[in-house]
Amino acid sequence: MKKIIALLSMVGVMAYVLAEPQIATLRGTTDLDQEGQAPRMAAEVNDDKRTDRDYPMAAPSIPHKIDGYQIDLNANKCLSCHNRQRVEESQATMVSVTHFMNRDGNFLADVSPNRYFCTQCHTSQIDVPALIENEFITMDELLNRAGSSH
Repeated sequence: MKKIIALLSMVGVMAYVLAEPQIATLRGTTDLDQEGQAPRMAAEVNDDKRTDRDYPMAAPSIPHKIDGYQIDLNANKCLSCHNRQRVEESQATMVSVTHFMNRDGNFLADVSPNRYFCTQCHTSQIDVPALIENEFITMDELLNRAGSSH
């Protein structure tokens, strides 16, 4: 009797496992112990158009390619266009005044050392569809929803 119960239990578990839908992953159909072929590199957005920010104080994205930009202790290619002294010639957006403030809130003559490495916060974008669905809403949408419920 115990063998029959054990056998029926195993059959039930197998039926459940086989009926369970497969979990979708970013790996696709590649087994865990295998390495799949990497997708082709997508094109960077390079239209120089400003994009909306999703919440207050969000760092704006970079609307152009930055391949080969040197940003290290010796040089910062971004500042050759975006620094206060260069924006008239380059017609680029000047870095925020907050980038000229030190940790104590004092204004400096040049970009603060803790704001010097631009790509810590600012990123270029690639033109691809979302990898996974999400339910993200912007701060403006959140405020609109809150206002319409009153």
